[in-house]
Amino acid sequence: MNLLALDTATEACSAALLIGADVIERSEIAPRRHAELILPMIESLLGEAGISRRQIDAIAVGRGPGAFTGVRLAISVAQGLALGLDVPVVPVSSLAALAQDAPADIDAPILAVIDARMGEIYAGAFRRSADGLVAAIGSESVGPASRLLLPQLTTLRGQSWCVLGTGWSAYEDALSAQLPSPPLYADGTRYPQAHAIARLAKPQLAAGRGVAAEFALPVYLRDKVALTLEEQRAR
Repeated sequence: MNLLALDTATEACSAALLIGADVIERSEIAPRRHAELILPMIESLLGEAGISRRQIDAIAVGRGPGAFTGVRLAISVAQGLALGLDVPVVPVSSLAALAQDAPADIDAPILAVIDARMGEIYAGAFRRSADGLVAAIGSESVGPASRLLLPQLTTLRGQSWCVLGTGWSAYEDALSAQLPSPPLYADGTRYPQAHAIARLAKPQLAAGRGVAAEFALPVYLRDKVALTLEEQRAR
């Protein structure tokens, strides 16, 4: 199986190619340059692997949440390629991809948090399964970092967490106040990466859960990109 994966939901722009059990990847922290970089990254991967676009069997894409423009870009590129190649698409949560990069040797629930700006974060809770892949514990949410909307923090009371993502670097104090204890591991410099998108998509594809290009839809979690003046004053 040749599986192409991409994610542009955050400041990181990445593409990966899963060939059998091997993954090659291109990744760059490049705010506002994703549209310029993503297609050359894909061509570079194909060149390194020595295959053509026609040998791609499926496309996995970070469906968000994340920056509106970035999420739309990834979905549109995935849809365009999938339509042209007549291959399925596997949308993958960008929060799940972020959680997938938590240290595998730490047995703890994982809190993935992406800075959503405007004082808010995108957040999701995950647990690593026996196969090494993360699975969601409940629904993802968006809201103020000071009021993390994750019931999992209550239901898993007493457990220490791993925390990854830019939401931690932006709102460490607010998040720390809501965790039951200091995190076992925390890294606020992590972003969703295409290699994790590919790993998470592979079993979904094998189970026949790929979708036609037109059904690969973005997940924004919120429908506004800026605060009104009244909302700004209220904060």
